[in-house]
Parts: sequence; C-alpha cells; structure tokens
Amino acid sequence: MGPSPSLASRWRGIAGAARTRLRGRMLAIVQTAAAAVVAWYLAVLLLPDPRPSFAAIAAVIAVGATHGRRAGRAVQLTGGVVLGVLVADLIVQLIGSGGWQLGVMVVLAMSTAVLLRGGELLVVEAGVSAILLVALEPAAAAGFSPNRILEAVIGGASALAVTSILFPPDPALGPGRAAQAVFVELGRSLERIATSLAGRDPVAAESALVDARGIDHLIRTVEEELVNGRETARYAPPRRAAKVELDRYARSIAQVDFAVRNTRVLARHAVRLAREGGEPVPPRLPEAVRDLSQAVWELAASYDAPGHAADARRVAVQAAGRVAEVREPGPEVVTVVAQVRSVAVDLVRAADLVAGVGEAPDELPTEELLVPAAA
Repeated sequence: MGPSPSLASRWRGIAGAARTRLRGRMLAIVQTAAAAVVAWYLAVLLLPDPRPSFAAIAAVIAVGATHGRRAGRAVQLTGGVVLGVLVADLIVQLIGSGGWQLGVMVVLAMSTAVLLRGGELLVVEAGVSAILLVALEPAAAAGFSPNRILEAVIGGASALAVTSILFPPDPALGPGRAAQAVFVELGRSLERIATSLAGRDPVAAESALVDARGIDHLIRTVEEELVNGRETARYAPPRRAAKVELDRYARSIAQVDFAVRNTRVLARHAVRLAREGGEPVPPRLPEAVRDLSQAVWELAASYDAPGHAADARRVAVQAAGRVAEVREPGPEVVTVVAQVRSVAVDLVRAADLVAGVGEAPDELPTEELLVPAAA
C-alpha cells in the first residue's frame, strides 16, 4: 500500500523547497568542496604532513570569504592564519594549553591583528587559527611548525585557483545587478513625480522625494561592485564581453549619479509646486517627466543591448523638447522645467557614454546635446 495522497504531496513540497534552496547555493558548495580537495592533495604532495587539515580548512574559509575581492581577501586569510599560529605558538610555550589558555590566545591573536590594522577577515582568522593549532594537533603546540603556514598558503592559493579558473565568475554580474537596482528606483521616482504633477498631489510628490533620496546608497553599491568586478576580471580567464560591459558601467555611472541628484532636486521642486495652489501645471510638464522615466528604462537596457542607448537619448531629448513648449510659466514651473532639462542632459550624456559616442560628451554645449537626431 503506497503513501496517502496527502503524505505524497507533503514530500513533494519538501523536495521542491529543498531544490529551491539548493539551486542558488549549489555552485558555491561545489566550489568549496573542490577547493578543500585540491588544497588537501597539494599539501600532501608538497609537505611531509599526511593529514594537512589546515590546508583544507584554509581553503574552505577562503572560498566563502573571497567572494568579489578574491586576491585581497585570500592574502588576508593567509596573514590571519600565520599571525594566529605565531601567537598561539608563543603563548602555549609560556602558559601551556587548556580552556582558559585558549581564551588568552584568541584575545591576544585578534588584538594583535587589530593593532596591525588588519581587516575583519584577518582578525577573525587569527583567532580561529590560534584555536585550531592546539585543537587539531596538541602535540604540535610544544614547538613551532612552519608547515601550518605553508598549509595556509596552499589553502588560500587553492581557493583562489578554484574560484577564478575552474569556476570563473562573471565579473560584470555584480555591477550589473547593482546598476539595475539604481535604474529601477530612478525610473519609479520619475514616474511618481510625473503622477504628482499631473494630479497636483503633494503626498505623491513627497513620496517621490523620499524614493529619490534613497538611491544614493545604491550608487555607492555600484561603485563598490565595479571595484570587485575589475579585481575578479584580473584573475578570471579573459572574457571580452564582460570587460566591455564593465567598461560601459565604469564610464557612465558617474553621469547616472548626476541624473539621480538632479532627479532629487526635481522631486523637491515638484513638492513645492504641488503644495502651492496658485500656479497651473502645464500638461507638457508631467508628460516630459514620464519621457524621462522611459529614457531611464531604455538606458537600463542599453548595457546589455547598446542599441537601446539611441532610444534612451531620443526619449530624453523628447522630454526636453516638451518643456521647451511650455509658454508663460510661473516662477516655480520655471524651476521644474530647468530641472527636467538637467535630468534630460544627464541621461543623454549617459546614453552617449554607454554607446561610446564621442570621447567627451560632457564637453558639448547643452543646447547641442538636446538637438533631436536627424531622421
């Protein structure tokens, strides 16, 4: 007699949940296992120790800690192991081994790492290594063994080789995800500004302003991911497409940052205009801001498909053209019009940089940038 339908359904649900959880982590798990195996056999081959546990442990820790900045963090890991072993060797010879001695070793190893201005990884690994030296092989604590240092070097090198050569990451993946998050929030902010202007809704305008202010940290994330991506590309096998994409982000993200800042100013003036009931809002104004939002979506697509850069440029120029048709505006409308043009210029320049049009588009006069392309 087979399992009841409800029990079978429950097991299928559990199996599905397990597959979902493992799907995004399986590559990292395989990388970690491969690095540990490579480190173990390399250490057995190169060193007299038949059970080089330090090498495998160092490799496992390095794979988890070297995501993004692989070389720098692998060096930190090795330095932490060396420092922990040295401190532990000295302290054990002075006070022996035991529970409270272990605590003293950890405090001294981590404190030494902090005093040497080590990073977080080095500090933690110094403490871990101090523990492992005695816990794994108490007899070795009676004298210093350079094999532990060599095992740490082998483990870090194995992790670097496995993650960079056997399972090379995509250097443009991190910057791409971070940049797309910027475009999502920037496009939404502009859409909300347009809605607030069309309905003269101060609440919607204030919400757009809050959203625009929240994009700054996303820009910083893109910049950090670009640094990580470039270091990853340095040690990974050559990928021309990834390098080209990284270059697009690198040369244009500063201009996108300008668009974010000007959108924040635009949102601030939209709040003021929505609160004041005197000036009418010309219909062309919200239409132009919606064009800016559409230009952002096209710009976001242009990093994978540079042909969209021309569409982003065209729609941004169209937005500037709409506000140029506003006649006899009031003083607050004038400021909103000026900010729409500023955002349009930023998006045009960013699109030109993505497309590689011209070496220095920022040197062109604003009026020349906003001239529609010939049909």
